[in-house]
Amino acid sequence: RDFNERCAQCSEVNWGLTDGGRFYCRSCHNVTERTTEVVNTDFVCNSRIHTICKGLKNQEKTDGSCEWYVCEGFQLILKKQAEALEALGVCPQMKDEVLCNFWRRYLQKTKQAYCNTSAGETVKALPVCDSSTDVDSEPERPSPLQLLSLSESEGNLQTDSSFASSISKVSESTSVCSGSVDGSLYLMKNRKEKLRMTMPMTLSFCYMALLWLREPMTLSDLLRFVVEGHIPYLNVFQDFPEKMKLYGLDLKIFRVESWPVYEEVHNKMLELAAFLDLPRFPDITDSCFLHPDMLCMKYLMEANLPDELHNWTCRVVKKIRIGEVDFLTLVPGNKSTRNVKYDVLAAAVIVVVLKLLFLLDDHYEWLLSDFAEGRNKNNKEGGPYFEFEKWYKVIKCSLDMKQKKLDEERAKYLWRCEKVLFYSDKMKSKVLKRRQTVVNLQNQFGKLSGSVLPAEKPNPSSFQLSWSEENTDGSCFHGHSLKGVLQEKCGLLTAKNPDYWLCTVKLCNEKTCGHRAHYREVDFPQSYHFVIRLFSFLLRIQPSYIHDEVCVIEHKLFNKKLCKKPKYNTGLGK
Repeated sequence: RDFNERCAQCSEVNWGLTDGGRFYCRSCHNVTERTTEVVNTDFVCNSRIHTICKGLKNQEKTDGSCEWYVCEGFQLILKKQAEALEALGVCPQMKDEVLCNFWRRYLQKTKQAYCNTSAGETVKALPVCDSSTDVDSEPERPSPLQLLSLSESEGNLQTDSSFASSISKVSESTSVCSGSVDGSLYLMKNRKEKLRMTMPMTLSFCYMALLWLREPMTLSDLLRFVVEGHIPYLNVFQDFPEKMKLYGLDLKIFRVESWPVYEEVHNKMLELAAFLDLPRFPDITDSCFLHPDMLCMKYLMEANLPDELHNWTCRVVKKIRIGEVDFLTLVPGNKSTRNVKYDVLAAAVIVVVLKLLFLLDDHYEWLLSDFAEGRNKNNKEGGPYFEFEKWYKVIKCSLDMKQKKLDEERAKYLWRCEKVLFYSDKMKSKVLKRRQTVVNLQNQFGKLSGSVLPAEKPNPSSFQLSWSEENTDGSCFHGHSLKGVLQEKCGLLTAKNPDYWLCTVKLCNEKTCGHRAHYREVDFPQSYHFVIRLFSFLLRIQPSYIHDEVCVIEHKLFNKKLCKKPKYNTGLGK
């Protein structure tokens, strides 16, 4: 009350005291370096003081460890992930200006921090049986977890005394141990909560920040960088400070034994954005990397397809109006707008264009290929015509090799981390002895079999498949012409192919079965399945998700003719 200086950030005079004695602004959460030694007894009238909490930095145990909370662990993970993304070239403001604000808002919404929860509400929210304990009843008080940016060293959060004492009583009374103060309570309390913090949700936070900044990184790129080890995710808890002991139930929270799933991370991001009451995200315009025209160009290059196809993808995007700002921009909580998966949408547009030009029915595309092959042999002038069959063989060879390498790497991946983990102190000696035995056996068998050193982590790249027009073997098709499949009508180039087959006549209700259409390989031509498989590999997602998007685009493209004929004129040349 005696500290009347204005806040350096917001110029308000609305100060509170952290548990460590530092002043913080209740308006903007700015923490100053000023401290106070004065104890005001007005704050503890009609109550008894049982403990004095000096913050986590000073709460060291006899074994050198300190008390820490689950949200501190997740905050450290988010900090390391943000730093890794910055190292990959993401905007430097992502960590402290975007991701940190999202994280603070989440802590406030879940009433873990930055909230004015009364002491009575804090105890009520925790399953504490001892009701005789008197706690501070200050009407307006600091948040249970004190203020911090993701840049602070070691990500330490300080807790106020009433919250810490309540948590400690729960942890002491439970029969299951954990390294964190609230590990067991976290699992019990949040079992039924949809948005309790999990490891996949850390990636949802990162993707939400990337989308807010309109960074040139799709969700499929983000998850691929995670799998390749460029972004901390698997066994990231090994980088926790030594004082943060992790064992017991903490392992169920922070240990990961599966690869992140695209659909799960995407859906949680949408739920988070709505839960946090975020405003409309910045507009996705035609100059943004996430616009379908931009992404189609990228995937056409990576799939080694002719550059001329980009004109056709742009025409499809324009015709069905999926390149408009209102369609592409995320509006959290608005159920009337469609939530766009930008990378899947672009891949599906390319698949639809290939069907428009080549039909992909295991017959027509080979006829066109034979025609182009004969023309290329007899006429050496001008650019070569695109041969679908030759492209198929080149891509299949490269795709099979890449897929085999990926499958082998995943099969050989050791989920066991270098840091020894144990579920209780009693098991520690046994686990250490067992680990040493395993390491010794591995070393012995490695010497006998001549084990190969593990492959080095690949350099991060936006492209998994790269093709150069300088290659003399003709394996690059970027400059090849589509004249063999096009004809001119009324001054416009249209496809020679007048027909089109639909993947499905009627779309399913996504809320009922989770898909707009069902996909089985045996039900579709092999050419179509090959193209779907190619983009499934590039995006590292299930083929059914791309097939779903293809079906949705087709129904937008032919919405006026669906009930008339089994085959439809493309209409793009009119």
